[in-house]
Amino acid sequence: MTAGTTRSDEPRLPVVARSREQLREARAALDDGDVAVVMTMGALHEGHATLIRTARRTHAHVVVTIFLNPLQFGPKEDLSRYPRTFDADLRICTEAGVDVVFAPTPDVIYPDGDPGVRIAAGPLGDVLEGQARPGHFDGMLTVVAKLMHLTRCTSAYYGQKDAQQLLLIRRMCRDLDFPVRVIAAPTVREPDGLAMSSRNTYLTPSDREVARCLSAALRAGAAAATEGPSAIRRAARAVVVREPLALIDYLVLVHPETLEDVPEWYRGEALLAVAGRVGATRLIDNLPVLVGPGGGALEVFSPDASAVSGPLTIKV
Repeated sequence: MTAGTTRSDEPRLPVVARSREQLREARAALDDGDVAVVMTMGALHEGHATLIRTARRTHAHVVVTIFLNPLQFGPKEDLSRYPRTFDADLRICTEAGVDVVFAPTPDVIYPDGDPGVRIAAGPLGDVLEGQARPGHFDGMLTVVAKLMHLTRCTSAYYGQKDAQQLLLIRRMCRDLDFPVRVIAAPTVREPDGLAMSSRNTYLTPSDREVARCLSAALRAGAAAATEGPSAIRRAARAVVVREPLALIDYLVLVHPETLEDVPEWYRGEALLAVAGRVGATRLIDNLPVLVGPGGGALEVFSPDASAVSGPLTIKV
């Protein structure tokens, strides 16, 4: 059976493109006006599958990229340790109804080696995750820009779990006039509350018990949202301090566009974010919250998923 054909009781196999030429050919077979992309580094899980299914419901065609981008890994980060599970990834893409899987090697994306020209994340890329991982967001934006051009997508879907990444991609598209809608999907969680991540596979059973304090802290903070920023921070910190085996890098309540700490008088949408190391694994998590009367946890920030990427509307 050739790619693209199927029996009536089987999902249709996606076309797998490894080169730029194969991607151009596969992309030319799709309607130009309605193509969504879901960008991944492989090791797909239910969070990725949810993104794909969400895109599939709205768009005529879905392209998934599977590319382990070396520019996103710092000198102290082990690129070789990252899980590579292409056969399992392809099964997930098939079941979720993907049209094209673009799975290039680094020499396809960077034919001249490390690119001499890169996209700089700017000040927003130097805080929180950027402070812990210098240069990470420059590498991320550079490959996202290249993949948007190569796939010629009209929309791109990202999970709310990577909130700072999502913000920077939206800013890049807005500031550099990319004609791409950037759409956020809610964080997908394990039954125990842990945000789904490829890094979860590194956790031992005891590590996993410790890691649950991250999502528990976010829930506790959101439950105090009606009382204001100080109450949110206090409730969240009370949870993590009870777990000494979780080494917390940061636990912050910040404005979702500027990533600056919100003042006590602030009322509106804010990002409650946490990062820390459990065992040998560094994990991140976050929860959008509405601060003030009637406040609490949100799934994603406004505007809704149908809006073109642009400034968020913050209620102050």
